[in-house]
Amino acid sequence: MEYFDRIADRYDSWYRTKTGSYVDRTEKRLIFSMMRTKRGKALDLGCGTGNYTVELYKRGFDVVGVDLSEKMLEVARKKLPDVNFVGASAYDLPFGDESFDLVLSVTMFEFLEEPEKAIKEIHRVLKSGGEVIIGTMNGRSSWFFFKRLKSLFVETAYRYARFYTPGELEELLINQGFQDVESRGIIFFPSFWPFLGIAERMDQKFSESLKSIGAFIAVRGIKK
Repeated sequence: MEYFDRIADRYDSWYRTKTGSYVDRTEKRLIFSMMRTKRGKALDLGCGTGNYTVELYKRGFDVVGVDLSEKMLEVARKKLPDVNFVGASAYDLPFGDESFDLVLSVTMFEFLEEPEKAIKEIHRVLKSGGEVIIGTMNGRSSWFFFKRLKSLFVETAYRYARFYTPGELEELLINQGFQDVESRGIIFFPSFWPFLGIAERMDQKFSESLKSIGAFIAVRGIKK
């Protein structure tokens, strides 16, 4: 968590780069294309600086952001002063049973030592019929092979990350009782690939059939 506190004030600058902008809009396109919930109370778990909290807020959700990094939350609060941002652990959420219609968690599970505990908490705070969507980095992609290699020499978040496969994410949800579980993947070229137009067309066409090699993977499930 110290690492994220240290980078909080510059975390969003990556989204303003050409590659960062492409990754951000591509990942969001995937996440929101999978999402079936259109309104209600949403939890952005591991919200960081509020990137997805902002999107949920724009779409009309009554959204709450949760993160352990107070520095990241400070940035998020400046973006959305009317939204409730809470410093809390994913293992012990300060909400009652069946509080949310939707739980969204993007690039948080990579940094959890006990992901099963977090899934259990998500299941608890979701209403019956509620939806969870989790997005993570894929350890089998070429993109993150190079990112992980770079992290051996330069400190980045990837140095501390645990990578998942689509099947592993699905198993996490199924083991906790979620149903209608599905996964997709996106971003099929490494970060230095210069032809983003080609990359985006590939992303849109093969997010399901090539999910196992996508740099970013997402899984959704329903609490019955």
